[in-house]
Amino acid sequence: MGCLLIWVGKRCLPWKRLFGAGSTLGRATKGDVVLSARLRAALVRLNPELPAEAINNAIDDIARDRSAMLPEAANREVYHMLKEGITVSVPDHAHGGQKMTRLRIIDWELAEKNDFVLVSQFSVTGALYTCRPDLVGFVNGLPWVVIELKKPGVPARSAFDENLTHYKQQIPNLFCFNALMIASNGTDSRVGSLTADWERWVEWKRIKREDEPRRVSLEVMLRGICDRTRLLDLVENFTLFSEHKAGLVKIIAQNHQFLGVNNAIASMLEARKMGHGRGGVFWQTQGSGKSFSMVFYAQKVLRKLTGNWTFVVVTDRTELDEQIAKTFKAVGAVSDSEGDECHASSGAHLRELLRGNHRYVFTLVHKFQTPELLCDRSDVIVLTDEAHRSQYDTLALNMRSALPKAMFMAFTGTPLIAGEERTKEVFGDYVSIYDFQQSIEDGATVPLFYENRTPELQLVNPDLNDDIYQLIEDADLNAEQEAKLERELGRQYHLITRDDRLDTLAKDIVRHFLGRGFVGKAMVRCLSTRPPHYECLIK
Repeated sequence: MGCLLIWVGKRCLPWKRLFGAGSTLGRATKGDVVLSARLRAALVRLNPELPAEAINNAIDDIARDRSAMLPEAANREVYHMLKEGITVSVPDHAHGGQKMTRLRIIDWELAEKNDFVLVSQFSVTGALYTCRPDLVGFVNGLPWVVIELKKPGVPARSAFDENLTHYKQQIPNLFCFNALMIASNGTDSRVGSLTADWERWVEWKRIKREDEPRRVSLEVMLRGICDRTRLLDLVENFTLFSEHKAGLVKIIAQNHQFLGVNNAIASMLEARKMGHGRGGVFWQTQGSGKSFSMVFYAQKVLRKLTGNWTFVVVTDRTELDEQIAKTFKAVGAVSDSEGDECHASSGAHLRELLRGNHRYVFTLVHKFQTPELLCDRSDVIVLTDEAHRSQYDTLALNMRSALPKAMFMAFTGTPLIAGEERTKEVFGDYVSIYDFQQSIEDGATVPLFYENRTPELQLVNPDLNDDIYQLIEDADLNAEQEAKLERELGRQYHLITRDDRLDTLAKDIVRHFLGRGFVGKAMVRCLSTRPPHYECLIK
């Protein structure tokens, strides 16, 4: 592992390198996790106009004790300080008294303006134990990255189970400032957030482009994530905190989301330069976090690109509409009240929203019933979900007439097939491709297995036709009744829903589901939403 530490420090990360064992690195005690001298130097460099008192107050605010808070809540509080800066009081020389101004902690635009330091064997003393993570990456004196390494042959998961989990319990103050953690044995390398269990830790297989060959290695992980510019981008624009009933969850983008969203933004900028509204088709398979990709896209545009942007999120089904709006609310992109206000309930309400000044508008495509002009702003971006299904028909034409200068970006979880190529004509070419097979290989989606287990129908009565004719003759039906009977008997429904066949189906489903040898979900494709064999399954 010692050779691995040297290799990481010298070859992969162009950060300053320090050795922490036996050294306080300028800290008052080993219980401190902030390198105060480096933090002070960075704040002075980034805020040269502010007095020393304001700098001191900011350092106290940044490094204050947060042990009484839940770790994830403390992490979110620090994250917002890093991203938005700190409001400090300074003398108002022009008008007298004091005025409030904002102090920057990080220069998000120019990576070289920040101080990147990699410390090996960084000792931190907690309430009971002294812990020594293998590598800690500091940005402007704050511990952003914790890397734990294992010898080749030792599972990378042991770094999570035995070390990182122990650190989070014993020295939680180190993780108030944490952006991400990495566990590796040199070949198997994973990255995860503060709240992620091991199943949510992911590989990072490509550095700059989606068409790079997949490589699972520590070098790709470090160059792809810890490159100074990419790390700032990942932390600033690809980090979310999502509120759930079970608690607060920290989300960092996966490799395909990071590359795909940046591709999509580049495509959007090129489309604006060329003077058309075809932002592109963003294909990332179902289950790979497409809704979060939409949030990452919108949030980065709002933060990094100048403009009074409005995002119109369009779906073609009510459940999708509610699901995406719920995702945007959960991560704080919109507040609960704002989310309700900007959710179009009718065509008239949509007209009112689009003529207003809302950051987000959620609607079904069916609300565009007429080609009436609703908004001619050029800083409107339409994000359409599953665009290949309905977005380019009459309703979509109405939508484009209503928003003639808007940018249109199509998000889909399935590839475009024959008959759907018009989607590319309407929205542009692919800007990101992350297909089902890639998702399975990366562990983002579970494999899907299909097995046809349909009991075949068999004719066991060779005299069936004669028997039916005799029954009809005995019933003495009139012409209208005979025609109705002929229509009914012409359908297979009555044959495939016979009680004995349904009982056979139900027994086979139960036997197969319980005997698979693993716990998991299954899907049964049925004739209707409440299939006739449902009661047989329950029985």
